[in-house]
Amino acid sequence: MRNYDVAPLYRSTVGFDRLFDLLAQADRVDPTTTWPPYNIEKVADDQYRITMAVAGFAPDEIEMTQHNNALLVSGQRKGADERQYLHRGLAGRSFRQTFNLADHVKVTGADLANGLLTVDLQREVPEALKPRRIAIGGGHSTSGQDNAPTQVEHQAQAA
Repeated sequence: MRNYDVAPLYRSTVGFDRLFDLLAQADRVDPTTTWPPYNIEKVADDQYRITMAVAGFAPDEIEMTQHNNALLVSGQRKGADERQYLHRGLAGRSFRQTFNLADHVKVTGADLANGLLTVDLQREVPEALKPRRIAIGGGHSTSGQDNAPTQVEHQAQAA
């Protein structure tokens, strides 16, 4: 078991409490969260894809919900399987998987083909939150720290 002391980081960061909570949760992995198996891949700079192996599930047996920064994917078999199996290697059991998403990441699409659920994600940062260049010295300038009138202003008053 790993223990990290993040106390020094709290002194030099503001607003990263959620990140530290996620790191603390990473040590407490529940074995049921590893099923069904999945991949997370980076497709492009702001595009991601989650692929889950959900063999035996129909599209109407899988539910996806995004609430704030959490994506919940759950599967529930609807009909009772009355087949007699000699060996059952495909589990087909219910599952519930939660993915923590970064800010401004939205689900753009989902597809179920060949037993793989593919969820496409895109990071869409609003224009107001994107970095912007700030011009230096574009406005008014003062000639001194005491804001004393300049020589030009004295001549204008004398005339």
